[in-house]
Amino acid sequence: MNSVNGESMVGFGPKQAWLAVRNGVPADVRAALGLRDLGPVAWRAGIDLAYLTDDRVVLTPALEGAGGSRWLLLTGRWLWKADDWLSVAELSAELDTEVHRYASHRGLEQHEWERAAHGTLVRSFAYVGASAEVLRWTGDPDPAEAGLGLGTRPEHDEDVLVGESDVMRLAGLWSVDPSGLDGRPAPGPLRAAAPAHQVQE
Repeated sequence: MNSVNGESMVGFGPKQAWLAVRNGVPADVRAALGLRDLGPVAWRAGIDLAYLTDDRVVLTPALEGAGGSRWLLLTGRWLWKADDWLSVAELSAELDTEVHRYASHRGLEQHEWERAAHGTLVRSFAYVGASAEVLRWTGDPDPAEAGLGLGTRPEHDEDVLVGESDVMRLAGLWSVDPSGLDGRPAPGPLRAAAPAHQVQE
């Protein structure tokens, strides 16, 4: 992966939520999510935007990742409340590909991941460490999750401990670990976007 303009990527992931879209096309992903393109932005400024605003996201260029595939990542605090409106299964159907959602916040001790392919929800997991409670469990853990210590059924996981590093590790095994991007050559700039109905002229 060669840098287009000498810029380095900036990692993210801690205290953040993001999507990973296999072979994602930026325009298609924006359209499916009802986002308006706000143009290119440098990596540092873009990641700051994603962390410091509630109504802006940034999309990465295609990044090499798991399965020999290329993954578009989209991140921003806007995705933290995605449970209220986002179905990764429906998004994966509309885009006809595989879509993941990850979220991790060590302060809240909340860690989540979802995986859908071509309209089918394969896996959905959410855990709150403060109460050691599994909030969401759909599908069976795969070998990557078993490596994190998850059993086969939620009722057997009262003692499971899932942390921020586990979310990053799983993201790396399933798609791309965004926390590992820091300092690597950027294949292009980020693109900023916002929910179309919230953008003011």
